[in-house]
Amino acid sequence: MTIQHGQSGIPIVLIAQSQFDSWLQVQAKPTQQWLTNNDFSTPGHISIPNSEGDIESVLVVASDVHSIWSLSSVAVELPKKEFCLSADLTVEQQEALCVGWLLGQYQFDRYKQTQDRAKLNVSSQSVVDNALNTANAVTLTRDLVNTPAGDMMPEHLSEAMQALAAQFSGDFSEWVGDELLEQNYPTIHMVGRASSHAPRLLDLRWGKEDAPLLTLVGKGVCFDSGGLDLKPAAGMRLMKKDMGGAAHVLGLAALIMSFKLPVRLRVLIPAVENAVNGDAFRPGDVIKTRKGLTVEIDNTDAEGRLVLCDALAEASRENPDLIVDFATLTGAARVALGLEVPGFYSTDDEFADQLVKAGSTYEDAIWRMPLHQPYADYLKGSISDLVNCSPTPFGGSITAALYLQHFVEDTPWVHVDVGAWNDRARPGRPKGGEAMGVRATFEALKARYSV
Repeated sequence: MTIQHGQSGIPIVLIAQSQFDSWLQVQAKPTQQWLTNNDFSTPGHISIPNSEGDIESVLVVASDVHSIWSLSSVAVELPKKEFCLSADLTVEQQEALCVGWLLGQYQFDRYKQTQDRAKLNVSSQSVVDNALNTANAVTLTRDLVNTPAGDMMPEHLSEAMQALAAQFSGDFSEWVGDELLEQNYPTIHMVGRASSHAPRLLDLRWGKEDAPLLTLVGKGVCFDSGGLDLKPAAGMRLMKKDMGGAAHVLGLAALIMSFKLPVRLRVLIPAVENAVNGDAFRPGDVIKTRKGLTVEIDNTDAEGRLVLCDALAEASRENPDLIVDFATLTGAARVALGLEVPGFYSTDDEFADQLVKAGSTYEDAIWRMPLHQPYADYLKGSISDLVNCSPTPFGGSITAALYLQHFVEDTPWVHVDVGAWNDRARPGRPKGGEAMGVRATFEALKARYSV
């Protein structure tokens, strides 16, 4: 924990770039000379010494002092000392800056020793608690995505979900292997049956029975070889992140439970490995889904929507107030929006508007995509109700969403097609696994359910 309740420490002075010149004019001559001699330019940060050569303060000049990322770079580069925020910041600013501080210092430490970091003292315990809750949820998502598939198979994902349920006194259950057939989850079983790691459907419940039911569904493909339609080596290299949807809903669930959002929460994760052996499902096979719709397999590498459709059908069975699913579903969404902006689809316009607003306000970009219904024609089967992917290479994220929509009819629903991976480092967002749209979705849910 690198933030804590306290008022001592070296002060961090945060000022807007537009105010720097006027600020500099009223500083002592030694401070002015120090900045000049060090060729300080804005935006940026610099430590200012006292007469003994110790750090007296840290100046941070930001293009936007309200940005969550204003202190993210500083948090990594400062020495291992204790610092504190200036007292003139609002509670909202302090909380945002603390989250950015923590996320900037994120290190994936499972396999190698990590560095100690600077600590930040904050005068408000509630600011510390809220920032830690948010950062811990994002860290959970990042850690799960960053973990190699050898240590993040369905049984490991189950352990992570069980630990989360225990932490917040939730209820956990699961169906494993052939139990999926007994309980009528045939597509989850079909996709995962070729692996030596048994497929599972994981189920977490939390909250009061009289609260509105919110159901989260996350794609938990722990590794995707492509199945018999095998991916090339380059396409397989990062497939440890194909359980990114599951990681996102676990991070979102952690936020919901830690902030005690007044909902009855259910989290469903179909956890599988899409592997190859003599029992692997084949192109041309036809499967009858939990909902009863039959699906012909056009491509075994379009497996995410297959495991999701059974989970979404189960989610819809309880007529929840809202279903939100996250999935690393299509490369088409990445082509359209890049890795840093997840696209989402929604049948609830009001919630979609809240989500877009939250993404902008909380610097957690997310973009609404169209559920263009005429494209559903591409999914009609000749010997089955549906095919699992469109024959055209165009609009692939849309057709994938339209496939899923068949299993959530008449239920308010949001589908987030997320990359879950930073391919470059930015302040607060290191290269590797990332929680994208999680904070925005949580804020939109707060707007929907808070009284």
